[in-house]
Amino acid sequence: MELQITATSPEHPASLLDLPWNVPLEEWPEEHLVALDRGISRHVVRFARAGGEIVAVKEVGEWAAVREYGLLRDLDRLAVPAVDALAVVTGRTDEHGEPLEPALITRHLAGSQPYRSMFQTTMRPSTIRRLLDALAVLLVRLHLAGFAWGDCSLSNTLFRRDAGAYAAYLVDAETGQIQPRLTSGQREYDVEVARVNIAGELMDLEASGSLHPSVDPVLFGQAIVERYCDLWHELTRQSVYPLAQRHAIDQRVRRLNDLGFDVAEMQIERSPDGDNVTFLPKVVDAGHHQRQLLRLTGLDAEENQARSLLNDLETWMATQDDYAPGDPLGARPEVLAHRWVRDVFRPTVRAVPKELRGATDTAQIYYELLEHRWLLSERTGRDVGLDATVEDYIRTVLTHRPNG
Repeated sequence: MELQITATSPEHPASLLDLPWNVPLEEWPEEHLVALDRGISRHVVRFARAGGEIVAVKEVGEWAAVREYGLLRDLDRLAVPAVDALAVVTGRTDEHGEPLEPALITRHLAGSQPYRSMFQTTMRPSTIRRLLDALAVLLVRLHLAGFAWGDCSLSNTLFRRDAGAYAAYLVDAETGQIQPRLTSGQREYDVEVARVNIAGELMDLEASGSLHPSVDPVLFGQAIVERYCDLWHELTRQSVYPLAQRHAIDQRVRRLNDLGFDVAEMQIERSPDGDNVTFLPKVVDAGHHQRQLLRLTGLDAEENQARSLLNDLETWMATQDDYAPGDPLGARPEVLAHRWVRDVFRPTVRAVPKELRGATDTAQIYYELLEHRWLLSERTGRDVGLDATVEDYIRTVLTHRPNG
């Protein structure tokens, strides 16, 4: 057997050589396999241990294996959530010298689950919506990167929860293609495929008794189209904001919040004409904002308060010169959050006289100031800033509030 392994790093071929490549994948002995939940696939797929990590092995034709390997590598370079391609194995033969199908090897995504295993117990409709939202986020990110999936479905996606956040990862790129820019027709086709596939998969779950009785598969299939369109519009429309209109950035964040999405990352590019803002959305679980705010700042707040404070923190961080997400030379979020508490949060709260605060906690005071700033900025058409907000808030709100 003249085995050939094309791999992304030199350490993988050595560990992969120990796997029984002269045996059809569906007959691999248990000693090499790892018992993990698998999604539905038209190909034979197994999880195996190679060296110190778990890999997914899929038998597929050589042309398809090499092509998908390349696509997954491209998606990795584009920073799109997808499984990591490790190697392609060709030249396989059995003990009699008969050819065996090549194999595509990807790294197992730790903590991820195929959608069917998540429905082993009846899932609440609100949780299903968050999973579909996560899939809508993935589809938008793929399309922004110029990737036409061609077979978007729950079966071709892995889902992972991390500290309350829901994320979807592409696991099957076999039908995909990358172009510099997708046409509206290509995007619409992808979304229509997703609608039909999701409705069918939910019907399958319904037939097996695994779907919540209140969930209508057809309506939920249509829902992902609506979520995708809303999110695509919010993320792709051109937005350049003058420096004096920071409230317009808050307005974009609020619209994403109203759609049920949060901002995982915000990028502000300075230019002579104004600030060009780019958002990266995420889907979160209940209590996520409280935990995130507490971890970053030490501030303990209610969920709605925490969401508002985190939005303000994220907007402020994006204006700092040393804010560089993903850059090891940039300031860590914890460092920037500490600076925000020291230079923004505390001075603003202290500007409100104690006798007027009464029993109101500091997080609520700052939350109310943010809401008041939003109203004033909307009314004037420009960002009024925190100093003017505090002054107007004291004069028009606190002085008229019973007991301060």
